[in-house]
Amino acid sequence: MNKRPTALLGSLIADAIAMPVHWYYDRDALHRDHGTISGYQPPRNPHPDSILWRSAYIPLNAKGEILHDQAIYWGQRGVHYHQFLRAGENTLNFQLSRRLYEQTRARGHYDADDWLATYIEFMLTPGRHRDTYVEEYHRHFFTNYARGRKARSCGCADVHIGGLVPIPALFDALEVDNEELRRIVQEHVALTHRDKDVLRAADLFIRVLIAVRAGEPLREAILREARDWVSKARFSRWINEPDQVVIGRRLSPACYIPDAFPASLYLAWKYADDFAAGVCANAEVGGDSCHRGSVVGALLGLANGVPQAYLDGLEWKMTSS
Repeated sequence: MNKRPTALLGSLIADAIAMPVHWYYDRDALHRDHGTISGYQPPRNPHPDSILWRSAYIPLNAKGEILHDQAIYWGQRGVHYHQFLRAGENTLNFQLSRRLYEQTRARGHYDADDWLATYIEFMLTPGRHRDTYVEEYHRHFFTNYARGRKARSCGCADVHIGGLVPIPALFDALEVDNEELRRIVQEHVALTHRDKDVLRAADLFIRVLIAVRAGEPLREAILREARDWVSKARFSRWINEPDQVVIGRRLSPACYIPDAFPASLYLAWKYADDFAAGVCANAEVGGDSCHRGSVVGALLGLANGVPQAYLDGLEWKMTSS
């Protein structure tokens, strides 16, 4: 593969930029702690909006042990979800996405069972990552796995936008026809996210990526493929409002797919010609900015390319080409 995986790299950059302000809902606190977002920063404790203190996960047995040495921070107040990550480092879901890309490219094809074995080994091995937060779908998956279910049956009806994170990796890694790519995306996302709206959003996301790769302008591709989710009239009204109003009052900045996916599409549409402005605006509006970044960063990266300055600061360096 000679081309740079710009959709994946765009998503990784957007995640790493958003990481220190991930799940900030108090915008005043966001700017007090991190100023204007323009590049990579490290996280800082305490996190003013952290709800990790009311989160809990108790593994049923060793087949469900996925928190490892991070378990001691669950239940504590003020703990940043990504407290041990460095500036330019990716959060857990995106670290998995990188592995998916590398594995798929190395093998030359996608195999769900092969991926599940990699995923399970990664999550159950201490020290594979230093991220404190482990999203809800991982906890459901490994609770089911600890109960003895087969890996293909461990997914749940998770409705969060985090289910879209692997799509840029598959898009850049696979050299298959468009219909096969759409089928693989559905198969892969359903391994962990069996919600109908997440799967519908996943198909729309890959269709927009396919259209942009074929040469269609990003704004046109979004409005054509996403007409069941968004409209030109609505976007044209919103563009005159601050991003914090659009993603705050018009749409929730939270992680649930019915608002999080249109919010991602809106930011990609508004900043269609400016990668840096789009990924930084995504971080500035707070909420589930990392996982929205999988959509915003991938679409803007594919449409515009990714700035070298962001690549230089990104912790992941490609190991396959």
